[in-house]
Amino acid sequence: MDGDNKTFLSDFTLTGLFTHSKASGFLFSIICAIFFMTMITNGSMIFLIHIDPHLHTPMYFLLSHLSFIDMMYISTIVPKMLVDYLVGKRTISFISCTAQYFLYMGFVGAEFFLLGLMAYDHYVAICNPLRYPVLMNHCICWMTLASSWFGGALDSFLLTPITMSLPFCASHKIDHFFCEAPTMLRLACGDKATYEMVMYICCVIMLLIPFSVVINSYAQILITVHQMKSAEGKKKAFATCSSHIMVVTLFYGAALYTYMLPESYHTPTKDKVFSAFYTILTPLLNPLIYSLRNTDVTGALKRVLARWR
Repeated sequence: MDGDNKTFLSDFTLTGLFTHSKASGFLFSIICAIFFMTMITNGSMIFLIHIDPHLHTPMYFLLSHLSFIDMMYISTIVPKMLVDYLVGKRTISFISCTAQYFLYMGFVGAEFFLLGLMAYDHYVAICNPLRYPVLMNHCICWMTLASSWFGGALDSFLLTPITMSLPFCASHKIDHFFCEAPTMLRLACGDKATYEMVMYICCVIMLLIPFSVVINSYAQILITVHQMKSAEGKKKAFATCSSHIMVVTLFYGAALYTYMLPESYHTPTKDKVFSAFYTILTPLLNPLIYSLRNTDVTGALKRVLARWR
């Protein structure tokens, strides 16, 4: 019991991304810029989609919620990391670590599902345009969104109690920049079999299944695009699809490395780099790739700016 009490009373120490080298200030500036750009671009997307009637379509409805999720889960990680660097603090309490773990798993889990469903939306729009109003109507959009949030919430409510109830009787030093699941598991002792089984099932459901939907959807899209007669339309569609595939592969690939590769493939440095890809970089890339390069969005931005002149 004394060991369990110490687990709940003791703070954890995060090593973070920043060291005491000269490059730390430069890295801090980059991450700070990425964070604020992410909040501005995603916030702008939500505003434009809400205010412009031309963007009140299923695709942009899902994109607005993708922007919201990106803003929420980057906010659970980056602000504390930046503040800790400024004040010279590296500790995080057990309760704060649990809250960060819970929120992060919920938001990122919801995004795993939502990206898969958005890929299906693109597939229907390009490969079955005549059936699009039926297959992606208002009711189905809300059901799609609800299923994404349900999947993320289920992930949080399943994994957080199991992980944080394990006794952390070894070191309380987290060799990471946030309380990520695999890193927390390495600090725990005792029987981890239940956790590993639940984690494996969650990874299959939340990573492999949505990623399979993404790959299959874009494969069908590329086949349809290849059959287009217009060379200009084909070139434009390939450029759009390739950028979508790039950012989705970056997101899922980094998450698959983190959660599904055996521990022998992991090192603290690799874990930090791969985690930074899908927790810090992709929230910035998503609005740039999915939305701001889109003529509908640029048109909406011009209309809003013209209205305010």
